Amino acid sequence: MCYFMNINTNNIFVDTNILVGAIKNLQDDDKCLKYLFSLTGKKLFVSSLSIAQVVSVLQKYKIKTDSEVREIINNYLTKFYIIPFSENDIKNALLIENRDMEDNIQFVLSAQKHCYYFVTNNKKDYIDFSNIKVIKSKEHRIIKK
Repeated sequence: MCYFMNINTNNIFVDTNILVGAIKNLQDDDKCLKYLFSLTGKKLFVSSLSIAQVVSVLQKYKIKTDSEVREIINNYLTKFYIIPFSENDIKNALLIENRDMEDNIQFVLSAQKHCYYFVTNNKKDYIDFSNIKVIKSKEHRIIKK
């Protein structure tokens, strides 16, 4: 299986932990998302898995009200391209020798959209994927306008 044959430096994948961190007002994550939203000529991607995880975390821990959760997700729909995932994506993720299956799924989905940048605070979980630029939220200015 070959990932990222045609990497596009304008395609940026944002991991779930950045979304949750920004909602929780963690400074680095909030600044990162605001910066990414300000970029022109870039495409921002998240997975449908991430959207489900964000909703789950916000509702389970009562971080936001139901109406606030709906507002956040509606806002994401205007800012991100949402990548759906399928059984085939899960099967491809199973082929990756990495301990975190959820991270493997996210990686497979970002590969489908030829994302060059992968923004996550779990950088160590993506160390084996040398053909992508994995950055933490505090490193967001590496992505040029």
